Amino acid sequence: MSAASYFSSLSLLKLAKSVPGGVAQGLIWGLMALGVYITFRILDAADLTVDGSFTLGGAVAVMMILGGCPAWLAVLCAVLAGMLAGFVTGVLHVKLGIPIILAGILTQFSLYSINLRIMGMAANKALSVDKYELLLSSRAIPSAILTSFAIAFVLVSVFYWYFGTERGCAIRCTGNNPALARALGINIGLMKIIALSLSNGLVALSGALMSQFQGFADINMGRGAIVIGLAAVIIGEAVGRGLLGKRLNFYGRMSFAVLGGVMYYLVVVVVLWLRLNSNDLKLITAIIVALFLAAPYLREKRKVSFRRGGKEGAASC
Repeated sequence: MSAASYFSSLSLLKLAKSVPGGVAQGLIWGLMALGVYITFRILDAADLTVDGSFTLGGAVAVMMILGGCPAWLAVLCAVLAGMLAGFVTGVLHVKLGIPIILAGILTQFSLYSINLRIMGMAANKALSVDKYELLLSSRAIPSAILTSFAIAFVLVSVFYWYFGTERGCAIRCTGNNPALARALGINIGLMKIIALSLSNGLVALSGALMSQFQGFADINMGRGAIVIGLAAVIIGEAVGRGLLGKRLNFYGRMSFAVLGGVMYYLVVVVVLWLRLNSNDLKLITAIIVALFLAAPYLREKRKVSFRRGGKEGAASC
C-alpha cells in the first residue's frame, strides 16, 4: 500500500470518536501518575511496588463489588489495601535495610500471588455495569470523564494542602535533603513509610477505578504501570515548564502530572488510529520517556557549549 492510499484510508471521524475514551482513561491513569509523582519527585525514590498495587486496587474493588459492597466502599478498601502494600515496602526498606528498589520488587512480586488469591485464583474477574452500580463505566464516557476529573481535582487540592503542613514539609525535606532532615530531628524513616503508603494508595485508587471503567480486573492489568506513570509525570512536567516556565508552582506540577496521563493516553489513541502494531506500544512509550528525560540534559549541554564557544571566541579576539 502506498503512503497516499494509507493516509487516505485513515478516518478522522474515527479518531475524534476515540478521543473522549482516551481522555477518560488518561485521567484514571493520571491518578496513578500522581502517586508515582510522590515517590519519584517528592521522595526522590524509585518505587516498583506500583505494578502490583495497581492490580491490587482493581482486584479488591471488583471482588468487593461482586460480594455486594457499594462501589464507593470497595474503592475505599482498595485504597487502604494499596496503602498497606506501600507500608510493607517502606518497612522492608526502613526497618530491614533493603534498598528501596529491591523492597518494591519484593512487594510487587509477592502481590502477584496475593492478587490471585483475592480473585479466587482466577486470572480475570468480570464486572458488569448492568448488574452493579459503578462509579464510572466505559459505557458512559462523559460521566466517567467528569467523575475522574472531580476526583483528580479534589486529590490534587488535598495533597497541595497536606504537603504544606508540618508533616508534609517533613516528607519534602526528607526527599530533598535527608541529611538536613535528620539534623532537624525529622524521623526520615517514618516519612518514607508515609510517602510510600500515600503513593501506593493513589495507585490502588487508580486500579480500582480502571477495573470499573473497563468492566473487569485482570492479574496482569498493572504490568508496566510504573513506566506509564513515569511517562505521565515526565511528559506533564515538560509541558508544564514549556507553558508556564518559572511560574509553575507545586500545585501546577501535581496537576500536570495528572494531565500527563491524559496526554500519554492520547498518544496511545493516535498510535491505534494509525493502525500501528499495538505490541510496539511499550517500545514507543520507552522511546517517549527517554526523549523527555534526555531533553533537559541535552538543552543544558547545548547552552554550556554555546557559552564555552562564546568565551573562546572572545578570548581569540
